[in-house]
Amino acid sequence: MLEKYLPRTEFDSYEDYYTNYSVNIPEDFNFAWDVMDVRAAETPNDRAMVWCDEFGAEAEFSYADIKRLSDKAASLFTAAGIGKGDPVMLILKRRHEYWPIILALHKIGAICIPATHLLTTKDTVYRCDAADIVAIICVDDEQVMLHVDEAAAKLLAASGKKPALRYKAFVRSVHTPSDVQPAERVKQAAAKAGLSLPAGSFPWVDFHAIWEKAPADFKRPPKVNTNDDIMLLYFTSGTTGMPKMVQHNFAYPLGHILTAKYWHQAVPGGLHLTVAETGWAKAAWGKIYGQWFVGTGIFVYDYDRFVPQAMLKVIAKYKLTTFCAPPTVYRFFIKEDLSKYDFSSLKHCSVAGEPLNPEIYEQFLASTGLRLHECYGQTELTVVMATIFPWLQPKPGSMGKPSPGYDIDLLREDGSSCDMGEEGQLVVRTDKRRPDSMFGGYYRDEALTKSVWHDDVYYTGDVAWRDEDGYYWFVGRSDDVIKSSGYRIGPFEVESALLEHPAVLECAITGVPDPDRGTVVKATVILAKGWTASEELKLELQNHVKKTTAPYKYPRIIEFVNELPKTISGKIRRVQIRAEDSGKPEGDLPPE
Repeated sequence: MLEKYLPRTEFDSYEDYYTNYSVNIPEDFNFAWDVMDVRAAETPNDRAMVWCDEFGAEAEFSYADIKRLSDKAASLFTAAGIGKGDPVMLILKRRHEYWPIILALHKIGAICIPATHLLTTKDTVYRCDAADIVAIICVDDEQVMLHVDEAAAKLLAASGKKPALRYKAFVRSVHTPSDVQPAERVKQAAAKAGLSLPAGSFPWVDFHAIWEKAPADFKRPPKVNTNDDIMLLYFTSGTTGMPKMVQHNFAYPLGHILTAKYWHQAVPGGLHLTVAETGWAKAAWGKIYGQWFVGTGIFVYDYDRFVPQAMLKVIAKYKLTTFCAPPTVYRFFIKEDLSKYDFSSLKHCSVAGEPLNPEIYEQFLASTGLRLHECYGQTELTVVMATIFPWLQPKPGSMGKPSPGYDIDLLREDGSSCDMGEEGQLVVRTDKRRPDSMFGGYYRDEALTKSVWHDDVYYTGDVAWRDEDGYYWFVGRSDDVIKSSGYRIGPFEVESALLEHPAVLECAITGVPDPDRGTVVKATVILAKGWTASEELKLELQNHVKKTTAPYKYPRIIEFVNELPKTISGKIRRVQIRAEDSGKPEGDLPPE
C-alpha cells in the first residue's frame, strides 16, 4: 500500500529523510475508496479496528466489515438527500460507529465536521450558522440530544432565512436497551425544561434502525470529489474569540502517512491507540488515516471519565504496540506503580497536545524503558516537527526537528530571522514549497486567513527558540509570553519547574500588572492529593522554581485553586485568568 504513495519508505538519516521524503498525490484522491476499499479487497479479513469500553463491551472489525458498514451508511445518506459538499456534524465521542460513518461521508463527497459532546446549545447554534450544517449525527446521550434540539429550535425561531439543518439522527449505545426510546426520553426532558419546538421541527431518526436495512452495494460515483474539495472542517477554539473553521481537502489524509509511520512508528499488523475523542483534530492524526495507510489496527478505548489504572490495564490486556497521549495522561501514569503492568508488546510511545515536562519524560523512561517522542503541530497543519525515531534522540521538552516539507523559521517582531538561542515567533515559509496537507484557509473567512498567512509566510502564533543541534524549544503562545522588568518569560518553563514539585498536579503561569516591574509572574496551582495550601508551601514552591530555573522567573504570586479555566478542547485559558486578575473583559486585554 505505502509503495503506491511513497517513492521511498526507508532513509539513512534525518537529513536524508528531511530532504528526500515525498508523497505521490493521485488525482481525485479519496481515502475511503482508494485506501480502505482497496484494503477490503486485498486483505478483507485483516484486523482494522478493536473497540472496547469502560463497562467491558468489546467489538472487532475487519477491513471487510468497515467497507460493508460504510457502504450501507453511504446508501443511507444518499437516500436522505445528503450528498457532495453537504456539511454534516458528527458528535460520536469514541463510539465505533464514527469510523464507518465518516468514511461514508468521504465516499459521497460530503463535508464532515467532527465535534465534541461537550458543546453547549450556543456552540451548536454557532456551528450550524457558520457552516450551514445540514445534518447532525450524535450519540444517544440525553444531554447531547437536548442541546441539538434546543439549537434546532433556536435556528428555526430566528428571523431571516430558514436554517440548512434538516436531519438529525442518534446512534444507539450497546448499553441502551432495545425498548428504550432515546428520542421520546429527550422529548420529555425538553418539555420538562420548558422547551417547545416550533412548527417545522423534524423528528429524530434512529440511525441503527435504518442503517441495518440500507443496501450494502454502494457504487463509487463518477466524480465524487477533486483533491481541492473540502473533506473536513474543524472548529478549533483558541484561548480568545469564537472558534475558527479550519478546512482540509481530500488530499489531507496523505499528510498523515508521516504521522503514523515515522512519528508513531506504527507497524503492519500492530495495534495503535491515540488518546483523543473523535471531536478533536488529534483523532485525524492518530485514529484513522495514517494508521490504516500503514496497515496497523486502530484501537479505541471508549470511556467518559479518565481513570489511569483502567487505561493501563487496557494497554496491557490488548497488547498495544504503539501509544500516543497528551502529557496529562503520562503525568497520571507515573503516579501509578507501572511495574504491575505488562508492557512487553508496547514498542513506541509518543506525546503531543502540549509541551512535555522533562520530569514526566524521565520518570516514565525509568519505569518502562520507553522514551517519549514529542511532536509539534496545529489543527491547521500536520506534524510540523518531532523527534523522529530512529534518527533523533528525544531531548525532554523539545519539539524536535522540522518534518519534510516544512520550511521553518523564527522571526523577530521586525520580521528578521532570529539567531540560534534567540526567541521568536515560529513561522512556516511557503514560498518554495507548501507542506502536504496544510489547511486551505479558514472557511468563509478570507480576512482571518490573510491575518495569519500572507506574503508566503504562515504565522503560528507560537514563540520558540532553536538550539545548536537544530532542535526547537517551545516557549509559549505569543500572547502568553510575559515581559517583566525587561525580561521575557515563557510560561511553559515556569510551569515545568513547578510540576517537578510533588505538591503540584496542574498549574498555569500568567502575568499580573505591577506598578514597579510592569508585570510579575503569577502561578495558579492545583495541588496534588494529600497537600494543603499554606503560606509555607507558597514559599517552598517559589524557592523550588528559583533553584530549577533562572531565579527572576519565579512566581511572586501563587494562588491555589480547585480547577483551571479551559477551552472545550482542554487548553488552559490563561487569558481568562488574566482578565479575572485585571478586572477587564478578555477582549480589552493587550498581549503580554
